[in-house]
Amino acid sequence: MGNEKQYQLNPHCQELLHQYEEHIPIFQRMETVACDAIEKALKDYGLYVNAIEHRIKRPNSLAGKLQLKGQKYHTLSDLTDLFGLRIITFYTDDVDKVAAIAKQVFDVDWKESIDKRKAHNLTSFGYNSLHYICRLPKTLVDDPSMPDLNEFRFELQMRTALQHVWSTIEHDIGYKGEVKMSSEYMRQFSRLAGTLELIDDEFSRLRTTMNDYRRKVQQLVNDGQLDEVALTTESFRSFLKLNPFDRLNRRIAAVNQAEIYPTSLMSFLPVLLRFRLETLGDLQHFIEENSEDAYQYALAQLAITDLDILSESIGLQSLCIVCALKKGNGRETIKHLFDVLYGASENNWSIADLVISQAAKLPFMRQ
Repeated sequence: MGNEKQYQLNPHCQELLHQYEEHIPIFQRMETVACDAIEKALKDYGLYVNAIEHRIKRPNSLAGKLQLKGQKYHTLSDLTDLFGLRIITFYTDDVDKVAAIAKQVFDVDWKESIDKRKAHNLTSFGYNSLHYICRLPKTLVDDPSMPDLNEFRFELQMRTALQHVWSTIEHDIGYKGEVKMSSEYMRQFSRLAGTLELIDDEFSRLRTTMNDYRRKVQQLVNDGQLDEVALTTESFRSFLKLNPFDRLNRRIAAVNQAEIYPTSLMSFLPVLLRFRLETLGDLQHFIEENSEDAYQYALAQLAITDLDILSESIGLQSLCIVCALKKGNGRETIKHLFDVLYGASENNWSIADLVISQAAKLPFMRQ
């Protein structure tokens, strides 16, 4: 009743508002079903998005809308934004992927849906969403006690994170496309909108380029053309899929019949780069040249223990220690190794000294 007095609604709009308030439990159920369904579908397709937002229109918000343009709506079903769902993607091309998934999950009213991305207004970047008007199909939910679940429509917006941020900023500073603004401000909005649209497109293009690069690196690694692949985070990750340290690890584990438990080796990359390894070919040579000495070093360490569980990093760590000792700058490099792997600490100097002392009698140290 307070909403009616505040907004001075005519009898028809008052009736629409009363109907909506009575139907709010239905829209709440729609919200739960729709959100759960689209979240599951996105997960099933392996599509990661920035955010999923949803809301049910507040009665006072609906009252304000009815006061302005209530004559447009003959029945409550004519209102398509009483429940709204928004999916925010990281990349422009993901908007179409989300749309393809959404039309499998929901029934889309194509006559009412609109692709605002096709607009070419220079200041419309933040509103370039893809809008679907949807219903919940009975294959998704069929509740005889709530037949309107499949009748009421809702709005699904799909846009990128940059479009969403731009739209929020525009709203915050009070800009509306229909408001007359000075040419100076219009130029500023146009310039910013164009820049953000360009950035949006470039992020998608960069992702495509990076994916092509990853595929190329993986193919070169699979083909054994390691000298042609620079040692980077991506190439090292691809190289690790070949289990290059597996043979050394199994030899070391056999000393105590130990079990090897998996762990990430990506943290070793800064140490390998410190050894001036520039390509995966260099890394492969590094393994081949130091494996026997790394085995002898690990053997000496394990001979005085009864460890029966070893980390998968044992082989690579031994390789790094041996290489550091051979190059003659062992103390500093070994300290750096332990700083990288276990956290910077002055105590790592003492560990480095102990490692050097224990390795002093090994054959490769006397060469």
